[in-house]
Amino acid sequence: MDTIKSFSERYEMEIVETLLEFALVKEQRSVVPYLFAKNHGVLPLQEIEGKLLVAMINPLQLDTIEELRCLTGKEIREVLATPSAIEEGIEKCYHSREGATSELMASLVSSERDDSQDVEDDGYDLLEDRSDSPVIKILNSIFKEAVQQGASDIHFEPMELGIAVRYRIDGVLQARHAPSREYQSQLITRIKVMSRLDIAEQRLPQDGRIKLRMGGRHIDMRVSTVPCVYGERIVLRILDKSNVMVGLGKIGMRKVIYDSFEKLINLSEGIVLVTGPTGSGKTTTLYSALSHINSSEVNVMTIEDPVEYKLQGMAQIGVNPKISLTFATGLRHILRQDPDIIMIGEIRDRETAEIAIQASLTGHLVLSTLHTNDAPSALTRLIDMGIESYLLTSSVVAVLAQRLVRTICPHCKHSYVPSTKELEDMKIDPADLPGGVLYQGAGCESCYGSGFKGRHGIYELMPINTALKQQLLKSPDASELQRIAQKSGLSTLRQEGAYLVMQGLTTPTEVIRATRGCDEG
Repeated sequence: MDTIKSFSERYEMEIVETLLEFALVKEQRSVVPYLFAKNHGVLPLQEIEGKLLVAMINPLQLDTIEELRCLTGKEIREVLATPSAIEEGIEKCYHSREGATSELMASLVSSERDDSQDVEDDGYDLLEDRSDSPVIKILNSIFKEAVQQGASDIHFEPMELGIAVRYRIDGVLQARHAPSREYQSQLITRIKVMSRLDIAEQRLPQDGRIKLRMGGRHIDMRVSTVPCVYGERIVLRILDKSNVMVGLGKIGMRKVIYDSFEKLINLSEGIVLVTGPTGSGKTTTLYSALSHINSSEVNVMTIEDPVEYKLQGMAQIGVNPKISLTFATGLRHILRQDPDIIMIGEIRDRETAEIAIQASLTGHLVLSTLHTNDAPSALTRLIDMGIESYLLTSSVVAVLAQRLVRTICPHCKHSYVPSTKELEDMKIDPADLPGGVLYQGAGCESCYGSGFKGRHGIYELMPINTALKQQLLKSPDASELQRIAQKSGLSTLRQEGAYLVMQGLTTPTEVIRATRGCDEG
């Protein structure tokens, strides 16, 4: 940024903060080839009085300006932009527009070429799209569209009459495309080649990984294949590093919960558990907690399955069952590395739980996850694993249960008068509603017709106080533990969801969907 400012002052050139609102970028009109724009750090923005306005990082690239003049046949007027702004603009300009994937599938004709032999490096840039192969074009277009729409997973599902493609967006699967059956085997083979899987093996499940770039974004995809009746089913989990929101202040905790949780993760010893189903944001919460307390004065070590995002300043170990590196064996060796804080991806068995408890009792702070519906059930689950109650009362300091609820799309948000049943389900007093209305989304282009855009966390924090410890020693009954916790001030997931509903951030239906199965006692 300092270089850009010095260029601006020296040559009296304007600095443009964002390029997304200029005509050529907005309309996705690519005046110059993608590789030229990317390699030279330039982006045409719009035509003004016969001149082409071009954003540049370095105004001293006189040969680039001359090439632009030859390519476009127009006089060039330069403005300055930061490298990140140029990258963002290029990505927007060269993205496929909405509906382009469907149009591409409809326009492509059958190709006799065997696309499985066209092997590219797994780190190629999706926006380059250099291939003439129909299968590669379809797959690249699906990948680009999924990333653009913020999907977390892509499902390729073989059917009797073809293959269905669905995206999981904000935790909900949405049907997108149905490529012709003639492309089914070629698409599956192409994905397996990209993820370094055995294309000849179609009877056994396989796991792999694909690394891609999309402009300046680095995207990893975890690939899983399983054999089904109509062929191999493939699911790709998208790990977009530019989208992960790591930071305790960014994950949507209410201030009262944030303050309590912050105190708990700053303790020198004990176990803090985060619970919830798959896809509820537990790992992000743990990463946020670690990044909040990490410093040069503490040794932070993690063992995960797998390591999804690499964090600075801490040692992260990936579980590998093929070489007998399990959570339990990895944890034993971590304890010999003089750690202060240990993060365990998940407590799955008694052995891991016992080592975690011993670690906490010998002066370590342990953060981990469990799969339970609510906070009180986490203690019951550990006892079911064979852990003694007295060990839990001495080691576990808090349990945080969480869910992710979809937030209402701001572009199609509108108010409505809720029914009595909706208010009863959410235990909302009509007198507490501002204006007597709630909000919902009508569905628009921005949210792809769903009425929702983005997600927000709801959290149920249960510190283990004296009353809970006494009950745990008597009986580990989850409903009784919840009753005592609520008496001590526990705000349940449903109550936290009701708070978001009253704030106009989400809907009662969405909260009920996300908290179904939680005992509201």
